[in-house]
Amino acid sequence: MAEAPQGLRILLHQHQKERVPVYISSHAERDQVLEIFRSAILQPGPPANFALQTVQDAIKTQRQTVLVQEENQSLENAIRTLLQELVSSAVQSGERIMQYGQSMDMEETQGHIPRLLDIVLYLCERGHVEGGMIFQLLEDLTEMSTMRDCKEVFGYIESKQDILGKQELFGRGKLVMLRTCNQLLRRLSKANDVVFCGRILMFLAHFFPLSERSAVNIKGVFNTSNETRYEKDAPDGTSVDFNFYTIFWSLQEHFCNPAATTLAPTKWQKFVSNLMVVLDTFEAQPLSDDDGNTNNLEEQEASTFSIKYLTSSKLMGLELKDPSFRCHILLQCLILFDYLKAPGKNDKGVPSESMKEEIKSYEECVKKLLESIPPKGKEFLHCIEHILEREKNWVWWKRDGCPPFEKQPAEKKMGQDGLRKRRPRWRLGNKELHHLWKWAEANPDALTDSQRVRIPSVMEYWKALAEDMDISAGIEAEYHHKNNRVYCWKGLRFSARQDLEGFSRFTEYGIEGVVPPELFPLEVRSKYHTKPNERSKKAKKEEEMKGTAQQVEDNQITTPATDIDGGVGTEFEDAAAVPMETDATVISIPNSGVATPDENQKQSPDTDVVPEAGHLEIEVEAEAETGIVDGETDAEAD
Repeated sequence: MAEAPQGLRILLHQHQKERVPVYISSHAERDQVLEIFRSAILQPGPPANFALQTVQDAIKTQRQTVLVQEENQSLENAIRTLLQELVSSAVQSGERIMQYGQSMDMEETQGHIPRLLDIVLYLCERGHVEGGMIFQLLEDLTEMSTMRDCKEVFGYIESKQDILGKQELFGRGKLVMLRTCNQLLRRLSKANDVVFCGRILMFLAHFFPLSERSAVNIKGVFNTSNETRYEKDAPDGTSVDFNFYTIFWSLQEHFCNPAATTLAPTKWQKFVSNLMVVLDTFEAQPLSDDDGNTNNLEEQEASTFSIKYLTSSKLMGLELKDPSFRCHILLQCLILFDYLKAPGKNDKGVPSESMKEEIKSYEECVKKLLESIPPKGKEFLHCIEHILEREKNWVWWKRDGCPPFEKQPAEKKMGQDGLRKRRPRWRLGNKELHHLWKWAEANPDALTDSQRVRIPSVMEYWKALAEDMDISAGIEAEYHHKNNRVYCWKGLRFSARQDLEGFSRFTEYGIEGVVPPELFPLEVRSKYHTKPNERSKKAKKEEEMKGTAQQVEDNQITTPATDIDGGVGTEFEDAAAVPMETDATVISIPNSGVATPDENQKQSPDTDVVPEAGHLEIEVEAEAETGIVDGETDAEAD
């Protein structure tokens, strides 16, 4: 029993004036106490109407009473005796324990034992008696009940879970409740009472906090007592390969204790060889959709489902055709592989590199087999992978010493006058933006400062990309700024506003062509900034050709024949023979009537000066159109 600390006193009645406590003898008449509680059980209404008065009458008829440890102990003993008598009476009458004393006319009424438990629970919740009394009564009740009655007793515990889990009661009785549930689990059959065992485990998971270390297997100890027994000798008339039968069920020895399998190399090699035989057999005998529909586990009744499969050699052929059976075995393989790969192991538990490669290959093979199992193999594998992934978080939490998940509520800060401080309201949502805005209002010059919002120049912005393209810098391509989409997008906007010529080179050379040529070294500049492109060059040739041809034709009409015969052909030949050094070189034809360079500039202001090759082509075409050919001029001269 959870004993109270020395000197514990629980006030039953609040006095208006402080009085000297009247101590009660621990040898009070037990029969009188039992009779008072028997009559209290029969009273209608909620326990809040009469529970406190019942305790006062049981201990002493006076109202001004202080219950100390000895009186609390005597009261607990009396109530435990009453509970034992009620259970004995229920057994003798042949009624169910939790239904004993329930009126047949009124189905809503409770039995005597649930009524007694409600009274004690109310007294414990209000602090009138020691908080661990209700847990002690529940433990006694489960020990005195059969397994059939324990299910109803545990149903009562589940219904009062919220009250029992309160902080004032949980600290007093958590160890008693844990002991009660563990005793029930020991009495239950893990094969026949699966649902009841699950209810108890679910209750413990909800009753205790997540960070409770008592429910965690810190050392990672395996349940080696769960042995799978199978036939060692081949029976007469067996229809399956007995060698495969022994290999198949011998895997359960490794699944039962994976740590022992990995520590010994011989055991690991034996496990790998046996596992390969089983996987090859599963792969050689795939299941069809008909097998999946016939042996669907979801359609089976709950009464036919067992937590372990039968190991008779006569059933081996049927079990191999069962999809749920294959899923069960393959799932065990994945759990073992996940344990071997789990983090937080010491040096002895870490598998070797060769073992890791084998685990990886076998894990892929197991997953492929799971996907091929009808009718929902892929969905089943997806769920298992999700569960195993979440299991890693649980392993890391245990490795770190099970730190608590719960966070204590933040205490409300009180002012000097005892009132809660009001939360300050910021103009722009938080403290930093509020002070920034307030500082700008106090300093108007900050809004007009040139350095406050400054758009960088094109030369400054593209400098980083130009450095990336410098071969001597040795910057790898994956770290270039051109891979940053935001950087390129901002640079194109700057170039569109400040360098339209550079922006036009984006369609031909990409983002590198937008960079100003001054930022590039010579070997890189020649790649992206050479002569004009072929399209603009051809357009300029056509314009020059049309303009020059028109000028030459006009000059031929206005120029006398004698001047033409006198030296035009010679002048053209001399001019064509002179090499042109620069693009700005112009041919002058004196006394021929041909327009001077200044006049050509006036007549065709849009015509640019073309290179040397352009002049030669234009002159030849112009001579051909006007009939001034060198051969004709020479003939006339002769």
